[in-house]
Amino acid sequence: MDWALELQLASRTIFATVLGGLIGLERLWHHREASVRTYASVAMGACVFALISQHIPGAEPSRMAANIVVGIGFLGAGIIMQNGNRAYGLTTAATIWATAAVGTGVGYGMYVLSSLSALIVFLILAAHHVPWLSPKHENSTEDKSDS
Repeated sequence: MDWALELQLASRTIFATVLGGLIGLERLWHHREASVRTYASVAMGACVFALISQHIPGAEPSRMAANIVVGIGFLGAGIIMQNGNRAYGLTTAATIWATAAVGTGVGYGMYVLSSLSALIVFLILAAHHVPWLSPKHENSTEDKSDS
């Protein structure tokens, strides 16, 4: 067992979990069902799959990454609900998908890209709550319960 490698993999996993958790904080502050635990778990899981894919002899890491995208897309589809002509859960599904990309990036050692991506997702979520950036319209089709 290579302890230096194991520590590096563990630190990547922790870093991905922290970035996912930070994105989830915004959801927690606005009382959404999916928040810190969900987002941290998605980022951590994607990171671990990326790490595993790099250490399977003969494996093609891009196949694992592609399957992370598909799997998280399936999870997102389960989050989206429709009631009449309104869809709910779109923001949660999209940001969970983006959070999986953050975790995958950390797993592949792309720390700056992953950190920047996590910050961007956080700001996208937070911007909705800034009055002058997100005017509320009476006929808006955006799901206010999932903002």
